[in-house]
Amino acid sequence: MTKNVGGIDRTIRIVVGLALIAAAATDSVGLWGYVGVVPLLTGIMGWCPPYALLGFNTCSMKK
Repeated sequence: MTKNVGGIDRTIRIVVGLALIAAAATDSVGLWGYVGVVPLLTGIMGWCPPYALLGFNTCSMKK
């Protein structure tokens, strides 16, 4: 698995994922908030399956 999620993208995914999980845990949004696990994991791993399928890459190019 080659990393395809860059720095800012990873940060946003982690923050949104944690916010959704916290909202679900406090019963603010219901159980659907646990969908936040997906962006959290993709942000932590640095790899996103849909990005891989579509050929997207937000990682900076290393020379």
